[in-house]
This record gives sequence, structure tokens and C-alpha cells, in this order.
Amino acid sequence: MIRLIKGLLFALLLVTCNKAEEVNPEMEDKDFAIPDWGEASHGNVQPDYNVVFPQAKVNTLEITMASSDWSGIQTNMQTLLGFAFGAGGANLPGEAFVTGEPDYVGVSVKYNNKEWYKVGFRLKGNSTLNNSWRSGIYKLPFRLHFDKYEDDFPQIKNQRFFGFKELSMSPGAKDNSLIREKAASDIFRMAGIPSSQTAFYKVFINFGDGLKYCGVYTMVEVVDDTMIKNQFGEDKGNIYKPESTFQNFVGSQFEKKNNETENDFSDVQSTINILNSDLRLTNPDQWRISLEQNFYADHFLKWLAANSTMLSWDTYGRMAHNYYLYNSPGKGLTWIPWDNNESLMNRGNITLTISLSGVGNNWPLIRYLMDDSVYQARYKEHVREFIEGVFTPEKMSALFDKYHTLIAPCVIGPDAVEQGKYTYLTNSSLFTSELEGLKQHVINQNLAAIEYLK
Repeated sequence: MIRLIKGLLFALLLVTCNKAEEVNPEMEDKDFAIPDWGEASHGNVQPDYNVVFPQAKVNTLEITMASSDWSGIQTNMQTLLGFAFGAGGANLPGEAFVTGEPDYVGVSVKYNNKEWYKVGFRLKGNSTLNNSWRSGIYKLPFRLHFDKYEDDFPQIKNQRFFGFKELSMSPGAKDNSLIREKAASDIFRMAGIPSSQTAFYKVFINFGDGLKYCGVYTMVEVVDDTMIKNQFGEDKGNIYKPESTFQNFVGSQFEKKNNETENDFSDVQSTINILNSDLRLTNPDQWRISLEQNFYADHFLKWLAANSTMLSWDTYGRMAHNYYLYNSPGKGLTWIPWDNNESLMNRGNITLTISLSGVGNNWPLIRYLMDDSVYQARYKEHVREFIEGVFTPEKMSALFDKYHTLIAPCVIGPDAVEQGKYTYLTNSSLFTSELEGLKQHVINQNLAAIEYLK
């Protein structure tokens, strides 16, 4: 009876809601007794990693939005990027950053014969989104927020997807293997570096004219939603998603993901001040002690060793983004990798080689630590540990084979085929050949690391 009353109230809200946002027609036709709702699947419960992030199968998501919402997304993106979906053309801006966060729209999400209502859907990313948008590729990067609209629809208050409030979907742009995002995150955790859980999903999206197969995505756990609590055991310290080079402290470059009401940035501000102080040259022993009062330097060096050996260009040292910081009690600001789709990739003329000799003072977290003999020695230890214990050709070949075999039926058939404007692959042979390219990359990087350590 209670569930029936909730359903009737939900239906009444949909009919009488005076919001400007259009209600999805499919939702208007449903029986809002909400038969799909269950605490385990929809409620605010402990995250179920086995269901949401399976490691031995590919899950399927179906997403439906109203045609007016897709039109709204296009209008919003034209404002942010300056050109229309599929505009193409050499006269358009290059890999410009999106000037602001794209708007959310309410969508329906279906998984395993269950439905989640009024889920927040927005596009995400910078260069990937820019290039996908200009090319008119519907396999767009996006994020889901399951209780985004709970204020408008109280019946979905604290709606979760098996305990997860937010999820990020990476489409594998610039990666013909479609496994780099997942593999890199797994490799980091194998090396003892906390990193988001990931899983492969077949994604179908209805942009208002029927479901279209948009190919294989990697679902990525959102750091400030569940990842930190799961891997650190608590999440009380400050969580930041910075856009900073660490040359100087600018508050707006350190977006807080929690503790927003506390205007306290002393942890990052102190770290930056010490990092760039003259103490580094006049008294390096005291400099290291002072730095480590707020910053987990050895962990950063471990990440740096793994990241540079794998070779990832779209990260600190080249870009002032794609990382989180968590102020872990007793350890300090801890580096967390993010957005790994362009890892395990040699793009030529890259400064983030294993020696890091090409990194300048404009990236002080790398340059100043590598110029310090104690930190450089520790970095070399981490490189050696990484290539001997984790990043071996044998282990990586097995990992790559596992993931390639898992998703191949959903990329080149027989289960489904990525094609047309719903894939980044220009032909299926690229997906197949990239596997051997990844394996050779590991061999090459191991040889480079051995040479560096001599």
C-alpha cells in the first residue's frame, strides 16, 4: 500500500510539475507504483561492487532521453564550444577546453530489467568531448547522477545505482584497443596506488528516435562518491579535484569535493608554499620534512614512477588536471590518478619519459623532487619495483588478452558491432591490431626503464 501511494504521488508530481524541463514521454506512460524500486538496487545502501563493476563480464545499460533534451544538450554545447554537433571543419577552434560544465538533463536508465527514473545525465571531458562533438560521434563521454532531481521528484530521494550515486562513462576515444582506461586503473592498484574501480559496459542510448548502440564504454567509479571511502576506509579529509601546476596557490584551482562550507585550504596552500620555498636549496633535509607534513611525497613518487613508465601524456607534467588529492589522516595529501584513457601510449616528443629530464620548473612537483637526490633515489626504487613486480611483459600481456577477449564480441561481433557515427574505430582491424601494439609498448618501456636504472 505504501509503495502504491508513493507511486500515485510520483505520477501526480509528473503531471502537475510546472518545471520548464520536459518530462520524458516514456515516463508519463509508466505505472508509477514503481515496481522496479528495491532498496538493494535503488536505495542508499552500501555499494555493490560485484554487480556494478564485474571483472569477468560486460554489463548493458539503456539510456533514454526526450528529443527535446537532446536538442537542449546541443544548444548548451554550442554555447560552451562555439560550434554545432558534427560541425567539423578546419576553421573551428582546436582542442579547446569546454568553457564550463555542460548542463544536466533527466533520463531513464535501464539495467537488467530494472529502471531508474529521472537520472541526471550530462556530457563530460575536454579534448575528448571537443573532438567527439565536432565529428558528430554519438559515442560521447558522459556522467550519471542518480539523485540529481530528487528535489523535483521526492520519490527518487537518495536514488542510487546499487549504492552508487554518481558514475562516469569513458567511451575509449583515441584508444583503438578500448581497454586503456580500465587496464591503467587496474595497473595502478596492482602497484599499490589507489585508483577507481572500472568495468566494461555495452551502452545503448535513445536520443529521442530509438535506441542506438553506442558501443563499449568503461564505467569509472567517481573518486569523491565511493572510491575514497572504499579504498582509504574513511573520507573525512579534504578531497580536491585540482587544475593546478603547484607553482603558486590559487584557491579557484582547487575545487573542493567535500567540506565545501569550510573555507580551509591550508593543506594545499602550505604544501605549495614549502614546495617553492628557498628552503629546498638552503636546507634540503628540512625542506623534505616540512613538505611531508602535509604532502605524501613517497606516494606521489610511486605514482610518478608508474605513470612515467606506463607513459601517459595527459596528466600532471603536461596538463594541470586529471588527478585528485585526498588529505588522508596521518599521511597527508595523497595523489589519485584520474582519466587514464590516454595512458600506455607513446605520442612522440613527450616530456614525461622515465627520466623526466624534459620537465621544467613550471611543474615543480616533478622537477623539484627529481632534482633532490633523496627523492630521485626513491623514485628510481619505485621504477625498479614497478617493472619487476607489476609491469612485466608477461603480466601485462595476460591482462590485455583478458580484456580484449572479453569485449571483442561487443566491438566487432557477434554480440554487437561498433560502427558509423557510434564509434571511434574507422575499421575493425584497428581494434585487433592495437592489442599487439599495447604489448610491444610494455616491452619498449621496460627496456627504457632498465636503461634508465643503469
